[in-house]
Formats: sequence, C-alpha cells, structure tokens
Amino acid sequence: MKLWDKIVDNFKQGSMLTRLIYINLGVFVVIRLLMALITITGNNPDVILDWLALPANTDILLTRPWTLITTMFVHYHFFHILFNLIALYFFGLMFTRYLSEKRLLAVYIIGGLAGGVAYLIAYNSFPSLIIGNTAASVIGASAAIYAIMVAIAIMAPNMKVYIPLISTVELKWLVLGFIFIDLISIPAGANIGGHIAHLGGALFGLLFAYQHKQGKDITQWFDKLIQWLKGLSKPRQRMHVSYKNTSRKGRPETDMEYNARKKKEQDEINRILDKVSNSGYDSLTKREKELLFKNSNKK
Repeated sequence: MKLWDKIVDNFKQGSMLTRLIYINLGVFVVIRLLMALITITGNNPDVILDWLALPANTDILLTRPWTLITTMFVHYHFFHILFNLIALYFFGLMFTRYLSEKRLLAVYIIGGLAGGVAYLIAYNSFPSLIIGNTAASVIGASAAIYAIMVAIAIMAPNMKVYIPLISTVELKWLVLGFIFIDLISIPAGANIGGHIAHLGGALFGLLFAYQHKQGKDITQWFDKLIQWLKGLSKPRQRMHVSYKNTSRKGRPETDMEYNARKKKEQDEINRILDKVSNSGYDSLTKREKELLFKNSNKK
C-alpha cells in the first residue's frame, strides 16, 4: 500500500484526536509548499497567512470571517506546530479517557473560537496591548488546546503526569503553571495576542468542565450544528413514499413522518451512547439498555 493510501486509511479509521492531528499537520505542509512556490515566482508568500490568520482589525475580519475557524489549524514555524501537536496528543488522550470523541472536537473548536474572541475583544478594547499594530493577527491551535487542557485538569486534577528530566506532578499544577506563564508574559510585549488567545481558550475549558460536573453540556448546540451540516450534504428525496408502518391516525406513514420518527429514534440512541461514554454502561436504565440492545440487533 502506498504511503498516501496509508495516510488516508489512518485518517478515516482513526480517532477524532488522530484526525485533528492530521488536519493540523496537513494544513502546515500545504501552507509551506504554497509559500515556497509563491516565493519562487517572486511574489510575497505572506499573502497565504494573511488570508488564513485571524486579524485583530474588525474591518478586515468582516471581509475574512472564515479566519475565525482557519486560524486554529494554521501554523508557520516548525517548532510551533511540533509543540502544539505534542500537547494536543498528550492532553487529548487524557481528555478522551473521561469524555467522548465528539466532546473533544466540540471543545477544540469552541475553545479555539473563544480564544479568537478574547483576542479580538482585548485588541479592540485595549489597543495598547498590541502596541498599536493595526496589521496584527494570530494563528495556531494553542487556544483550542488550552480549552482541552484546562477541561481535563478540572475533571481529573490529581492525575499524575511524568515530565522528563523534572519530576512527576499532578495535572492541576502543570496546567496552572502554563496559565501562570501566559499571564506573566503579557507585559513582556512578545506575542501578546497569542497569550490572550490562550487565556480565552482556557476560560472556555473552565466553563465547560464546571458545567459538565453539574450534568450540563454546553457544547450540545455544536453537535446539532454538525448534524445539520451533514443533513445538507445528503441528497433530498424527491419521491413521495408511503411505508408499511402506520401513524397514530391508522394510515400509512408518509416519508416525512417516517424520517421524523427515525431521526427521533437515532437521537435517543445517540443520547444513550453519550451516557455510556460519560458514565458507563451500568448507569443506563432498564429501558435504555433494551433500546440499545434492539438497535444493535438491527445492524
């Protein structure tokens, strides 16, 4: 099997954590190749980053709204992406021990957005923080990773983490150390926007974890958005079909009624699977176990 086929196969069959790492790495390679090509042609390669980085200037942002998403997958320097991918893998593995892969994706994306919003608010509220640079922008997955990192640190604060050449520390102290470094680095003037974005991602991770401890999932809207986007990509049925199942009115179901019923059933199965992922199989009620068993027999 060719190398490319192996990569595609690993991406399709891999976990959400694997896919996030592949996406970040793939974007990095493509950007560097495009910038090399543009440089050879005698043009300015920075145009690539300009169109993908999150600009602090809101007037520019209005013309490039996609940068709120692209910024969290873009890296330029080798060591920047290297350290981010190591951190993503390290904390992502710990995160998925406690929560589902869907939650990992949701926290990554929303945490990245939170970091971007914090960056925009700080820049436009306190211009002196960015030293008046109207062309300022930010890139990197760090804010998204901070959200994951802080969330798992709150859910498992006493987890032991081994740091080579240093010692074994509890996760909460390691994460607090990262946040402390960001706080004291703001006055230094180097990468101020990046440090602010990190703190924005960390704040969302904090909010997510505390809400999750209370049995609330503040990322549910993200799942609904993903399902809606998936629905847009599916071809619509043009034919009017009646099914053997009968509605409450005693007549055959229409295709709309059938689809609505099947969606409701699938939503219930997804809820049960999330409950198993979060709390274990034993947390299910008798009815939930029966529904899960019937669904597995249909496949």
